[in-house]
Amino acid sequence: MGVIQAVCISERKGTQKQPVDQIELVEDFGVKGDAHAGNWHRQVSLLSAESADAFKNAGAPIHDGSFGENIVVRGFDFKRMPVGTRYRVGTPETIFTNQAIILEQTQTGKHCHSRCEIYHIMGDCIMPREGVFVRVVRGGVVAPGAQMIIDYVPNAETEAKIYASYEEKWPDAIAAEERARARDAEIARRKQEVMAKKVADHVNEVLGAVDANGNAIDAAPVQTPLDNAE
Repeated sequence: MGVIQAVCISERKGTQKQPVDQIELVEDFGVKGDAHAGNWHRQVSLLSAESADAFKNAGAPIHDGSFGENIVVRGFDFKRMPVGTRYRVGTPETIFTNQAIILEQTQTGKHCHSRCEIYHIMGDCIMPREGVFVRVVRGGVVAPGAQMIIDYVPNAETEAKIYASYEEKWPDAIAAEERARARDAEIARRKQEVMAKKVADHVNEVLGAVDANGNAIDAAPVQTPLDNAE
């Protein structure tokens, strides 16, 4: 069981969200009054409190909502859950009734369109790899202290069908996210190639010159402390 640590909101995109006393989750829309709410697959963002703890322990000046998350939950590792997982949110009196809020996980991680303030301070941001997004299946009002439980976890076959339903319902948003992730993967691949070339160039410089085919020419021996020992 997880516990809601904070609920957060922002009126403009590209800004940190701020903790509030409570939020209203609107069915198939998101957080009422939040800039990221709408008829798409990323209606509400969730982040595990444990994921933010390492940043806080490292001295990062963060608060709940700093990574753009709407709901901070302690007790769940959301990134390990498959798309289609459903969560129930409520009080001990409502969580097992039809008054419970129901959220369905639609995406894990995200493409980072622009470096956030936390990234510039710490050189890293956890939301692109550890934050998750949900759609509101059944809405309601939620405040810190509410409980969260897992209601349903799909198998791999069902997860694929659920994702396909998102592609059909929100084709433009899903396609844009996939293109962005493909670009990120290509950039990461190119960076690895550049790094590999730098390492290879350094090794060649140490071991001696090489020709176009990679064959050593006039290779000089590598000096070690033992070479200078009397």
